[in-house]
Amino acid sequence: MTFRFKGSVCSDLDDTKIFVRGILSKLENIIYDEDLLFDIRLILNELIVNSVIHGNENNRNKCVSLFLEVEGDAVRIEVVDEGQGISFDKTEYKPEELKCCGRGLVIVDGLSDEMYFDKNRVVAVKYIV
Repeated sequence: MTFRFKGSVCSDLDDTKIFVRGILSKLENIIYDEDLLFDIRLILNELIVNSVIHGNENNRNKCVSLFLEVEGDAVRIEVVDEGQGISFDKTEYKPEELKCCGRGLVIVDGLSDEMYFDKNRVVAVKYIV
């Protein structure tokens, strides 16, 4: 099975909700495992919302780009925003401090089999078992 999606959305949380919902409706036609779809939805939501809020600082004139590919035994999600980028170290996140910043990326890292950062680009890979 092969599926590719490439698109972008302006940095508006209402628009991103519709954008993600549209992608998921396409994925439901090729991925039948509801647990896997749930994980993909969480990964997409966290990465795109993070890009809108932290990367693009809710600036509607800036967009978030998404490339999603389902090929073989993997789902690859790449999200790029127009921000300056980040350097993220999950070991620095302390849940007992109850901070919001970083929590979404820790969630994505936990749900993904691989996760990479390159400034304002994040790639998450989830294997289909």
